[in-house]
Amino acid sequence: MTKADLVERVAAEAEITKKDAEQLVELVFESIINSLNAGEKIELRGFGSFRVRERNARKGRNPKTGVAVEIPAKRVAYFKPGKDLKELINEP
Repeated sequence: MTKADLVERVAAEAEITKKDAEQLVELVFESIINSLNAGEKIELRGFGSFRVRERNARKGRNPKTGVAVEIPAKRVAYFKPGKDLKELINEP
């Protein structure tokens, strides 16, 4: 599913215009991003949780040339699905 597909589905289900649905989807995404940037954990009961994990700096290797390279430390977004979502996905 793409963002455009999500906007169309929200517009159809909520019976609102696509423009309003797009603004709503954008607002939700911005809220998630801003919360993660602030170091907050986001928990959506029945769906899952988002949080930021810290990755340490490490040494890597360029697969093409074999030259060692330094990979800097970084923060990455992590999603952990909730129990209800796992059960729905694994339903027979």
